[in-house]
Amino acid sequence: MLYWLAQTMDFAGVFNLIRYLSFRAGATIATAFIIGLVLGPRFIGWLRVRQGKGQPIRDDGPQTHLAKRGTPTMGGLMILTSMISSVLLWMDLSSIYVWACLFVTLGFGAIGFLDDYDKVTKASHKGLSGKMRLIFEFLIAGVAAWLIVHQHGNTALYLPFYNGPAIELGPFYFLFAAFVIVAFGNAVNLTDGLDGLATMPVIIACMAFMAIVYLVGRADYASYLGIPHVPGAGNLTILCGAIIGAGLAFLWFNAPPAAVFMGDTGSLALGGTIGVIAVTAHHEIVLGVIGGLFVVEAMSVIIQVFFYKRTGRRVFRMAPIHHHFEQLGWAEPTVVIRFWIISFVLALAGLATLKLR
Repeated sequence: MLYWLAQTMDFAGVFNLIRYLSFRAGATIATAFIIGLVLGPRFIGWLRVRQGKGQPIRDDGPQTHLAKRGTPTMGGLMILTSMISSVLLWMDLSSIYVWACLFVTLGFGAIGFLDDYDKVTKASHKGLSGKMRLIFEFLIAGVAAWLIVHQHGNTALYLPFYNGPAIELGPFYFLFAAFVIVAFGNAVNLTDGLDGLATMPVIIACMAFMAIVYLVGRADYASYLGIPHVPGAGNLTILCGAIIGAGLAFLWFNAPPAAVFMGDTGSLALGGTIGVIAVTAHHEIVLGVIGGLFVVEAMSVIIQVFFYKRTGRRVFRMAPIHHHFEQLGWAEPTVVIRFWIISFVLALAGLATLKLR
């Protein structure tokens, strides 16, 4: 909104800064952070009143988690409110990429909200059926993929550490892009099992992609680095900034011991949003590096289920893998901080692929 005003009206002096992408990205972080901090206490109080017993805690999970009973969930609503408010304030309203990403954010957020609501009202950790969730997730992701490809017309897959021709996927790219969005949304959802565990890696991933979408959106930088140029993708720095600011504000209340849980409302929406940002920037494979922590968490569940169904034996003491380390005797803050460190190192590795081609 402010960007549109700056473009249509002849502002002078400090107001001219609104036209600069770097300024608006920084302003978006600050705006989302402030909105989140202001909303937090009242929002958490409202959730406590509405939910009563809070998020159901699995009886078969780590016994230390039983003490968290009564903690409200759906904190993702706070994240999405501050995030979307700041995006609409600072974004370029003509950017189809931002609207495609927000479509995934709101769509996945709605699915997560229904899942959380089902868990709270039924006092059960099961929520919506997996098949129903996946159907709606793929529909939403498919629409977003179509909007993105319709804008830039590129259906190629670019490989990191390789400066040769890209792999042309043609119509199969839509299925691949939708899979990336859905898979990453659910990977972040599976990671959200400890206080603050998913929040900081999401922030770190967005910091990395803030740099990537800015470079991809600049023809000169993209040509120098040998990465795909996507005109207009630089506008997604605003969205990345909004997630960073909203995530930091939420972490203020989600830090151990958490006053509120993100819930599927937040984790599914944030994961899907990062996935669609990577698709827009044509850095889907790099997403697997930057978000490697989320990939490992998801793979640990897949491996555990696969081997248990066929052999009746478990590979990990408990899945997702963060619970495995808890069962080994690691304290919850130890698991969280060490996983944050891993996430930061992987983000640096992902950014290194921009030059190593």
